[in-house]
Amino acid sequence: MPDHEYILYEGDAFTIEWHYASNGKSQALAYFEKLDRRQKIQFIKLVEMMGRVGVIRNKQKFNYEGDEIYAFKPQPDRFLCFFFSGKKILVTNAFQKKTQKLPKSEEDRALRAKTDYERRVQEGDYYE
Repeated sequence: MPDHEYILYEGDAFTIEWHYASNGKSQALAYFEKLDRRQKIQFIKLVEMMGRVGVIRNKQKFNYEGDEIYAFKPQPDRFLCFFFSGKKILVTNAFQKKTQKLPKSEEDRALRAKTDYERRVQEGDYYE
């Protein structure tokens, strides 16, 4: 497996990481890299706040979406994530918001990434 930079941000409250599939690709990171500078800054500010402080009280910026899925919400983008023990947040996938409700396809993608991560960590196969 190629070298990855898993850690997006390491703070006192949380370490926030990108999810990488077994093929070595990160959908969320690839999405982030295509954003313009302003959009990247909006997302990074939210990540830094969560990593440093441990909470974002504004539901317009970070919200529980159901099924253990949370979302960083820099407009108009969504970065879905999960909380894990060890003060870790895993960013699984990202997309541009077009409807009020979380699209089923994005929810399914996030849940598959979570399952993949948990299985591969348990097998000792996730981190190099």
